[in-house]
Amino acid sequence: MTRFSGPDDSPGFLLWRVTLAWQRAMRAALAPHDLTHVQFVLLASLWWLVGHSGPPSQQRLAEQAGTDPMMTSQVLRKLADRGLISREVDPADSRARLLDLTAEGKALVAKAMKDVEDADAAYFAGLGDEQQAFVRGLTRLL
Repeated sequence: MTRFSGPDDSPGFLLWRVTLAWQRAMRAALAPHDLTHVQFVLLASLWWLVGHSGPPSQQRLAEQAGTDPMMTSQVLRKLADRGLISREVDPADSRARLLDLTAEGKALVAKAMKDVEDADAAYFAGLGDEQQAFVRGLTRLL
């Protein structure tokens, strides 16, 4: 037995469906940049952190992005291999790596950010004036 009259009454199921549709829109926006969504999130989070508090550690970036630290490390290695980020030993802790965007990484983030923001605007346009309330609701859920 369920307390919902059907799937369209279940907030969890609707969130699942909306998330899948939004992820498709993000994949399409990022495809021309040869980035996965996780790679973009890490690059964009790194861009933000560097601009606001200087080069972060991998752990700080994972916290900011809400990603698993081990997965973050693996993805960052691939981004470094592509020349998009630098990973330097932290002088204060030889076990930690400080991250920064390379010039190529900054240029790619700027292009991808525009396409992601355009895709977000198109996807969420259906909310109209309710968009800010939706964002506040999501923030409360976090």
